[in-house]
Amino acid sequence: MTEHNPDDPLKAAERDIIALGIAVAAIILLIGTAGPVLPQTMAALLGEGRQPDVVLVNALLLNIALIIFGWRRYRELTREIAERRRAEARAQLLAATDPLTQCLNRRSMLEATEELRGRAAVRGEAVAYCMIDLDNFKQINDMHGHSAGDAVLVMLCERIRALLPREARLARLGGDEFAFVMPYPAGHADRVDDLVIRLFESMTQPFRMPELTVELTMSIGLAADHDADGTIGLVVDSATLMHRADMALYHAKKQGRNRYFWFEASMESELRFRNQLETGIRRGLARGEFLPFYEQQVDLETGALVGFEMLARWRSPQLGLISPDIFVPIAEEIGLINEMSERLMEQAFADAREWDDSLTLSINISPVQLRDPWFAQRLLKKLVAANFPPRRLEIEITESCLHENIGLVRSMIMSLRNQGVQIALDDFGTGYSSLEQLRNLPFDRIKIDRSFVSELKDPSNRSRIVEAIISLGRGLDLPLTAEGVEDEAILNALRSMGRLKAQGYFYGQPEDAEGVRSRLKAAGKLTGMPGDAAAQRTAGEDEPTLYRIARP
Repeated sequence: MTEHNPDDPLKAAERDIIALGIAVAAIILLIGTAGPVLPQTMAALLGEGRQPDVVLVNALLLNIALIIFGWRRYRELTREIAERRRAEARAQLLAATDPLTQCLNRRSMLEATEELRGRAAVRGEAVAYCMIDLDNFKQINDMHGHSAGDAVLVMLCERIRALLPREARLARLGGDEFAFVMPYPAGHADRVDDLVIRLFESMTQPFRMPELTVELTMSIGLAADHDADGTIGLVVDSATLMHRADMALYHAKKQGRNRYFWFEASMESELRFRNQLETGIRRGLARGEFLPFYEQQVDLETGALVGFEMLARWRSPQLGLISPDIFVPIAEEIGLINEMSERLMEQAFADAREWDDSLTLSINISPVQLRDPWFAQRLLKKLVAANFPPRRLEIEITESCLHENIGLVRSMIMSLRNQGVQIALDDFGTGYSSLEQLRNLPFDRIKIDRSFVSELKDPSNRSRIVEAIISLGRGLDLPLTAEGVEDEAILNALRSMGRLKAQGYFYGQPEDAEGVRSRLKAAGKLTGMPGDAAAQRTAGEDEPTLYRIARP
């Protein structure tokens, strides 16, 4: 009996081929014994001779049995070996390919890239690595289910394969991220550009399924192992090509998506700075480096200070004072904007609690925060904890927030307005809000974007857009605030258009809490109660209503 090694069943089965040897030996013995036995046996059966030797007859029968056994065992083993080889081939295929799209996977793509680079180098060709990412693909899965998303991915692979050259290799790296590698004549990167442009053209055709039609865009990053002039650059491997293509893809997404870029050395420095910012944001949030600054809001007709807009600032020990245009988008991407905004709001409520009761506080709300159905309740609880009157708070919502989940946004707006919080539509005119939404959503104020207000800088220039927005506000009986008032020419132009609130650098740079406190103290507009004391004070007369709404 043969031994089987469980660690290598295929080789064990091959060693059992000794069964074939048994059959062969039995055949040889059969030939040796059949010579004298068969004639005697036939003669005895015909009654013409004596009985054959019983021992030889038994030996003959035994040989026949061994031949049958050995042959059957050999056939079974050959079938088992063939089946195991097929199973091993299937296992290797599954380990190297994506089961949904039948593309290569991330691990096998590295090996395929190295093999292709080797063949291309022999022919003097360059190799391009292309990384593809679908824009906002998560929305497809969220809205239509993963089965619809999977169908889109399969159709996308079919479109890409139809355009790729024969030697190219296509892989699904994970999720909605794909890559292909292809050879091209060194110094002729335009061949790759032409292929990528055709890919973008193919994406203009919607993905049609039996029950729905999906339209998508994609972003692409490219990297090559040769320089643009066809010379061989620094020695790179497949992992480096993938990394560079990934950096180019990140740059394409940062520039607005639905476009492609070739890798450049500056992108690596940019990404390194981005990683430095991410680390700094996480560390700075823990250390309290993010502070509220305040920009004055003034009544144009009387010139009186009526409130402040809170603006986030990052006071980094390494980088200095950083504006929100730099760190807010990153905080949104890495999921820290909610924590950051809520800490800033808590500090702003404490600061504004000691201001004169006539001064309002405006706070910008990120679109990410409005995706949280509990945002309104948490905000109201913070107002209660700070003992800050809701009627003095105005939150500003950008137009882009109105298109993600209009029902949820409307519910939150109504919940806040019911408690006295004012709602302003920020950057009006720069987004996509329709007059229907403006009429149906309960806004209390419209803010005119600074890009329109800046057109009033030239006294001979009339901004018809600003005039139209002001006329619209009057027609809807909505107060207006003009942003970006930077000089006296803009101020005079706005005064001639009616009663407005205004804010901008003409009234001074945004100040931190101490600067605002000094300004208000000089103007006699401080209540004399510090913010931290206000937070500890027993709630006022408007508090019970808030508690009834805020509590579950």
